[in-house]
Amino acid sequence: MRCLVINLDRSPERLAHMTAEFARIGTAFERVVAIDGCQHPYLGLQPQHALHAVQRLSGSEVACLHSHRACWAIIVQGDAPYGAVFEDDVVFSAKAGALLADANWVPADADIVKLETTFHTTVIQRERFSVGHGFSMFRLRKNHIGAGGYLLSREAARDLLLATEEVNVAVDNLIFDPAFATSTGKTIYQLVPALCTQEQFVGAKLPSLLAPERDAAWVASGLANKRRKPLTARIRREVRRTARWIADFCRFRRQIVVPLGAIEAAD
Repeated sequence: MRCLVINLDRSPERLAHMTAEFARIGTAFERVVAIDGCQHPYLGLQPQHALHAVQRLSGSEVACLHSHRACWAIIVQGDAPYGAVFEDDVVFSAKAGALLADANWVPADADIVKLETTFHTTVIQRERFSVGHGFSMFRLRKNHIGAGGYLLSREAARDLLLATEEVNVAVDNLIFDPAFATSTGKTIYQLVPALCTQEQFVGAKLPSLLAPERDAAWVASGLANKRRKPLTARIRREVRRTARWIADFCRFRRQIVVPLGAIEAAD
């Protein structure tokens, strides 16, 4: 399987990290030069999806989208039915190489497969599909944030390019959004346990490059200082949350914090 790694020219330490990670799991990768938001300040002024009406994407976040788009274009232009995209700060499960060696394990109806976990709660279908090496696939039914590692079919990559041709949106809000899947007829799966996670969740060597600019914009917008919601609003929120849980249960879905596969190989 073709593995693409997005990496900024000014981040050689991250490229070294990914080189070591891929060597550890015995898999080759191709570097895709990331678009640097610091060198293109106009990016934050481009048209953005209504989803970001309250807080616009920063230039770096838009640059991140276009860096992923470069990978999608490579997948579309290639001959392989699937391609894997990784950001340059992921840590792999010890068994990742077995799955990245080929795409024979991918279900025939899969358009998008989320390979990572960000340890946030999401919702999956209960039906399980074993893909070997201790991994299983579940239909993803709720947005699972993060775009550190995922797999795309050529058709999905083409449709993602079309969807972002004239408007910008946060990468993970698009790829793993059930609304996008419904509108385009795409099938999204979650790999459990996850194949990888961003290093910031298991260590402290590679902090997010987007977080400082995003957090500064959040504070500047005044949204960070919003008062706590009144008790009645919080009660309504909990009622809605309980109702969603009951609805998911009735539709054979369950909430899950996706675990990460063991990083170290078992003796």
